[in-house]
Amino acid sequence: MSDVRLLDEAFSPPEEMAAFTSAHPQAGGLVSFLGQVRAEPGPHAVEALELKHYAAMTLPGMEALAAATRARWALDGLLIIHRYGVMHPGDPIVLVAAAARHRRDAFAAADFAMDHLKSQSWFWKREKTAAGWRWIEPRPDDHRDLARW
Repeated sequence: MSDVRLLDEAFSPPEEMAAFTSAHPQAGGLVSFLGQVRAEPGPHAVEALELKHYAAMTLPGMEALAAATRARWALDGLLIIHRYGVMHPGDPIVLVAAAARHRRDAFAAADFAMDHLKSQSWFWKREKTAAGWRWIEPRPDDHRDLARW
């Protein structure tokens, strides 16, 4: 089963992982990735991050990504949670977790899902620093990561 959620409010990664883990006791491998708003000191520190999205495409796109991920690897479970709205340093943005009988399937599935969310998603991202707001584009590394698949 896949659990795919698009949230406009905070979520608790430890609680989500505890629930995911307990739902898949048969899995020999559980892999998770948590993306959070960076807390960097200095003049370029991020004060806030905002993610906007196109509602008609975002959740269906995330669900299609989950289906494509499950079609490629033998998974017992897949969790994809993504926030939108304004977030602050330390706030979780995305949680991807995969449960599988074997670790390699879990690692590959989580990596695949995250690479697609990062580079081929339905979100527009901007960050606020002392200099004001600026839009953020995917980096060349993000596109190279996606090309691996």
